[in-house]
Amino acid sequence: MSYRPCGVYHQYYKQDHAWWQTKFVWGKMILLLFTVFYIIPQFAGMYLISIANVVGYTILSAIGVQLLIGYCGQVTLGHAAFLAMGAYTCTLLMLQLHIPYPIAMIMGGIVGGLWSVLFGLPSARVKGFYLIMTTMAAQFITVEFFITQYVSQIGGRGVAYSIPPGTVKIGPWMIKSDMDVYYVMVILVILCILVMANLLRSKVGRAWIAIRDNDIAAETMGVNIVFYKLLAFFVAGFFGGVAGAFWTSSLAAVSPEHFHFGWSLWLVGVILIGGVGSIHGIIYGAMFMTLIPEGLKFLIFVLTQNPFFVDLMPFLPLLLEKFLFVKEAAFGLAIVLFLIFEPNGISYRWWQIKNYFNLWPFSY
Repeated sequence: MSYRPCGVYHQYYKQDHAWWQTKFVWGKMILLLFTVFYIIPQFAGMYLISIANVVGYTILSAIGVQLLIGYCGQVTLGHAAFLAMGAYTCTLLMLQLHIPYPIAMIMGGIVGGLWSVLFGLPSARVKGFYLIMTTMAAQFITVEFFITQYVSQIGGRGVAYSIPPGTVKIGPWMIKSDMDVYYVMVILVILCILVMANLLRSKVGRAWIAIRDNDIAAETMGVNIVFYKLLAFFVAGFFGGVAGAFWTSSLAAVSPEHFHFGWSLWLVGVILIGGVGSIHGIIYGAMFMTLIPEGLKFLIFVLTQNPFFVDLMPFLPLLLEKFLFVKEAAFGLAIVLFLIFEPNGISYRWWQIKNYFNLWPFSY
């Protein structure tokens, strides 16, 4: 039974909080890392690699949303604004000041964090619906006004900033293909998840969870709720800025269109479907929200190649042509179905499956 947690007995607190507690889990994680770093790059085509990059970008973007909503109880509907600040800061530093990409990415994260704190200041006095309106204001003020009207005009480049080939590089390594972007994405996802998970296991994470559960009780127990709320906004904005800076590596030009309001709503949907208050929920939600639309698009494409299905369903070619609207309709339907039938998200179902395996054959 030592390969399952129910057969492991700990003698020390450190053992109880180890990341990987059994040899079986160690084996699973080693296999996962081997798959991510070797199997997928070797055997997946460039189309699948590009989809994996979108999944990784969604994970990086949704980490901050999960921190604010899932762990600190601060609802946000304007997170794309902080991604935009990170992306534009990173791009400007590389193009105007010729700062190396890793440093520009960190600076983009810091600017995104500080910008997030600016719009997180009202959280000290308001909550619920009023905080939602504040974060929505961050989206429109940042992207539609500040970036479009002012930041985009720096250097006389117009609205979009073109990124010449060879601009994005780490030391001698030039990031110029989807495969290069894939390796950067994997490393960033691992680092950000490790930072997020360790923060949640610390005093800071416990303060965030206390504020989420009952901010009045947390303040009574000595938690400085204003400080920790603003810290949550900074960390969430930092993750968002890093995500935006990463996405510049796969773009030929950075434009405000990449950070529209719909992307902010999409990120909220990611954590609702994946599971609110769960790091696993970020990953499962990002995979679901990326792979399901791609699978649906592939299915419609296959059906349109068969005259029988086209005659049976003449609207199939139109669905393929207008697939963006089909994708948005599927997104809304998925949110409704999950809220009705699986309100705790995919991560909760996965947790139940793991518990069944770990505790079998014991009923409890």
